[in-house]
Amino acid sequence: MGKTYNIAIDGPAGAGKSTIAKKVAEKLNFIYVDTGAMYRAMALYFIRQGINRENEKEVEEACGQIEITISYENHSQQVILNGENVSELIRREEVGNMASAVSVYKSVRDKLLLLQRDLAAKENVIMDGRDIGTWVLPWADTKIYLTAGSKVRAERRYKELEEKGISCNIEEIEKDIIERDRRDMTREIAPLRQADDAVLVDASHMTIEEVADRIMEIAADHGLEVKKA
Repeated sequence: MGKTYNIAIDGPAGAGKSTIAKKVAEKLNFIYVDTGAMYRAMALYFIRQGINRENEKEVEEACGQIEITISYENHSQQVILNGENVSELIRREEVGNMASAVSVYKSVRDKLLLLQRDLAAKENVIMDGRDIGTWVLPWADTKIYLTAGSKVRAERRYKELEEKGISCNIEEIEKDIIERDRRDMTREIAPLRQADDAVLVDASHMTIEEVADRIMEIAADHGLEVKKA
C-alpha cells in the first residue's frame, strides 16, 4: 500500500488491544485509528442533517456526503469531519446514542471500512479490533494477534470495576469473557480469528511496556525502520 506502514492488532475482549495500540502509536509516531471516534463523527453528521436514525435508507444516502479522518496534534487526537475539527463535539451523549443506533447498518460499516482503508493508504497507522488483519487491512505490513488467558483478563476487569467502586464477582466476569469469546469467534460477519500471517503475542504475564516493545520488535522484523518518537 505505497510507502505507508500499517500495523493490525486483533484479539479477544480484555486483552488490552487499545491500550497497547495507543502506546505503540505514541512510540512510533503513528496514527492510532480510533474507530469509535469515527462512528461518533458520522453520528454527529446525521444529527446535524436531521437524519432519522430508524430510517436505514436516509442513513445510507447521507453516508455518501461524509469524509472523516484522524490526525494528531501535540499527542492529542483530532477528528476531522468534512474539514471541521469535531473532536470535542463528538463526546456529547446524544452523539454516542446516535452512533450506537446507526452502527448496526451495513451502509455505515461499509463507509467506515472505506474511510479506514483510505486513511491507512495515506498514513502510517495502527488499528485494533476483531477483524482488522483478516478483513479491514488484510494487506497490513505487521499483523498481531494479542491475547491473554481468560483468568488474567477477568482479573484485570475485576480490578477496574473495584477501583470504580462497583461490586462484582470474578468467576462471573470470567464466565462472561469466555462467552463473549465464543460469540466473537462464531459470529457470521467478520468472526474473530488469528490471520494466517499474524504473530501470536500472549500478554498474560507481560507488562504494557513489554508488549509494546515486543510488537515494535515484530514490526522491525517485518521491515519497519523503528525510530522511537
